[in-house]
Amino acid sequence: MSLSEHDLHTSEIDPIDIVESLAEHHAWEFDRIAEDQIAMAVEGQWRTYALTLAWCNADETLRLICSFDLDLPDDKRAALFEALNAANDKCWSGNFTYWEEQKLLVYRYGLILAGEQIASPDQIGTMIEAAVCACERFYPAFQLAVWGDTPVHEAMHVAIAEAYGRA
Repeated sequence: MSLSEHDLHTSEIDPIDIVESLAEHHAWEFDRIAEDQIAMAVEGQWRTYALTLAWCNADETLRLICSFDLDLPDDKRAALFEALNAANDKCWSGNFTYWEEQKLLVYRYGLILAGEQIASPDQIGTMIEAAVCACERFYPAFQLAVWGDTPVHEAMHVAIAEAYGRA
């Protein structure tokens, strides 16, 4: 039974409440940081990803950030940024960036729900799954480009196909 068939058929439910229900359903560790924000950990094949989802009433957007630590050596900055550009060219529903101060590689996505639209559990689940799959897909390429001294165009070959599996 999908979570959308599991007592979540009401328009009264806040998007972060839906995320919390998804986290409970999948037994992901989570922390409800505030009424409009939740953080959780999702185990992938390569890493455990830190996901934060936040609801912004002002612009009616559910924001997702999926991140993992990346302590980037100074001499590898150019290789990482070239790899991020290459990965972003292949991503249609989000983008990668590097937060230097926090030393985090971040995948970001925003689900705009203008006009008081309601996000379904399936939409939010797909959003989370897409973020984790993008990180799983490109993680090996980032590793090869930054630490393997592999040219970016070659490193991206390991990320040609979509990652398989479900978050």
